[in-house]
Amino acid sequence: MTQQTLPPSNTFPVNTWYVACTPEELTDKPLGRTICNKPLVFFRGEEGRAAAVEDFCPHRGAPLSLGFVRNGKLVCGYHGLEMNCSGKCDSMPGQRVRGFPSIRAYPVEERHGFIWLWPGDPDKADPALIPELHWANNPDWAYGGGLYHIQCEYRLMIDNLMDLTHETYVHASSIGQPEIEEAAPETTVNGSEVITSRQMENIPAPPFWQAALRGNGLADDVPVDRWQVCRFTPPSHVLIEVGVAHAGHGADKAPANVRASSIVVDFITPETDTSIWYFWGMARNFKPEDHELTDKIREGQGKIFAEDLDMLEAQQRNLLLYPERQLLKLNIDGGGVQARRIIDRILAEEKAAQTEETKV
Repeated sequence: MTQQTLPPSNTFPVNTWYVACTPEELTDKPLGRTICNKPLVFFRGEEGRAAAVEDFCPHRGAPLSLGFVRNGKLVCGYHGLEMNCSGKCDSMPGQRVRGFPSIRAYPVEERHGFIWLWPGDPDKADPALIPELHWANNPDWAYGGGLYHIQCEYRLMIDNLMDLTHETYVHASSIGQPEIEEAAPETTVNGSEVITSRQMENIPAPPFWQAALRGNGLADDVPVDRWQVCRFTPPSHVLIEVGVAHAGHGADKAPANVRASSIVVDFITPETDTSIWYFWGMARNFKPEDHELTDKIREGQGKIFAEDLDMLEAQQRNLLLYPERQLLKLNIDGGGVQARRIIDRILAEEKAAQTEETKV
């Protein structure tokens, strides 16, 4: 057992894509949301395209998110100044404003059921870098999820998701069981991807997975093989392949008629140095047409993640109270440690590139 100093907060990669919101959040009203310490406002512009600009009216500094959208233009709720998707002032009743300086606009893409934001250099924003989610547009898969606003630093949530040992204690009534901590995890690094996996054989299914087996028309009172494969990719995405199969059929290689499995979706978007927007969900490829089952799984998963919320916020408060304390590192922390190393490398590269651009 060695000691690990908690890396300083208030840093996150910016030349990357984050999930900013869901399409359902963009109604006929603008959406104000801070991402990476940047107060932004999201709205649908002309032809319904999602857009994001600074949440700052250049006239008197009012938040544009307190205004409204009219004919694809963002209208300030203070004096009626109209802004377009590029951040340029278009009009204002009785005034000449086209000479006003533009406010900053940010690259936005709508894809895979999410709206993605690039908070860094717009010239580097490449839509091809948005993760490919094979389940998002596949009729053989169903997805249900939600959003939590959590008062913790984004790397704490990554640590939490890359080490599922905590399930035995934090989620004892749903997905936790002693066999989790009895099975040693294995962590590998493949470029910028970190994979932590755990296999458990011939064990009882916990309550959440008993319900999933029943939902798939399978017996829930027989021994199962259980697996958890956590995959981190920058800047802060964690997709977790989870499931159970009737014991003796090959675990995650078992045929569909004896298993219930899914992908836990975790998109972690920094709001500030000590708060996040946490987009969570579950994609499954059994009974995708069963909307009632989707709702039940979403409800159960929402309760599970709410338990994480309480723990992480309490952890963040403690770390702020005792900034001089050193944290301990165990073998179960391997996934989180490797993910932090990749984040640190990206931050160093961004800083070096910014320094070079400043010299030029």
